[in-house]
Amino acid sequence: MGNPVVHFEIGGADGARSRRFYGELFDWSVETESHGYGVVSTGSGAGIGGGIMQAPRGVRPWVTVYVQVEDLEKCLETAEELGGSRIMDPSPIGEMGDVAMIADPDGNPVGLLRLAAGYDS
Repeated sequence: MGNPVVHFEIGGADGARSRRFYGELFDWSVETESHGYGVVSTGSGAGIGGGIMQAPRGVRPWVTVYVQVEDLEKCLETAEELGGSRIMDPSPIGEMGDVAMIADPDGNPVGLLRLAAGYDS
């Protein structure tokens, strides 16, 4: 099996502005959770969903994709061997699974997602 892109994420300097901008521009439904993360439904049967959030203080705004992998640590190590860098070590995301993040050799952030058994991308 390959490693599919399963989620996108946009971290804006002003989370509310970013949610409004992308929602209106692309006619996306953005449901904002209590902690400010906007879950995006594109309204299309094609493509993937994503999220829009406020970038944490001191973190530059970003747009990234999340790739589903079987082994986060192995993928992080391989990325480093290939000239990338580790941005975030594996961290749980509720019952859904675990997430980590790398930067490619040019500094572009790429998320890694390991889904727990029973979760489908």
